[in-house]
Amino acid sequence: MTREAAVLVMVGVALLVLVAMLWGWRRRRGRDAGLQAPLGDIPAGAEVLATAEGLYVATTAHDRPLDRLSIRPLAFRSRVTVTVTSAGVALDMPGAPRVFVARDRLRAVGRATWTIDRVVEPGGLPFLAWEVTDEVTADSYFRVQDADPATVLDAIAQLLPPGGTPPITDASRRADQPQTGQE
Repeated sequence: MTREAAVLVMVGVALLVLVAMLWGWRRRRGRDAGLQAPLGDIPAGAEVLATAEGLYVATTAHDRPLDRLSIRPLAFRSRVTVTVTSAGVALDMPGAPRVFVARDRLRAVGRATWTIDRVVEPGGLPFLAWEVTDEVTADSYFRVQDADPATVLDAIAQLLPPGGTPPITDASRRADQPQTGQE
């Protein structure tokens, strides 16, 4: 095989991979088209319990860390400010509307070591499980950079309903069991 033919084969394979990636993302967007992120402002009078700056990593199907959900504006990685209030959790990302997960939609909180396209030190990736619809629960992962992640997680845990959903038991991927409220 000549050098030119080898280059053409490599370019063809690269194009095929790119087309497959585009096709997969379009299918995912179509699958998740009915899912909406809860957009809105923090209710007046809500007490701020914790705030942290960091990176928003991904939102995946609950307890399925490799199944990314394409929910706007949570479809792509971004910088984020996480604000935990007595009414819920707000995620502020540059250029995107505020995502506000109300207290009654929160299901669990904990730490992970990995999720789609991100691996960190054990327990270095806090996550928040929340209800998107009655049938769909999502896990949103973020990386706290300017505060102690335990402070943010403890503040969110205070908002969880007593005896919330059962803990996530995938110990091979979770560094700590999620906190599901005061029992």
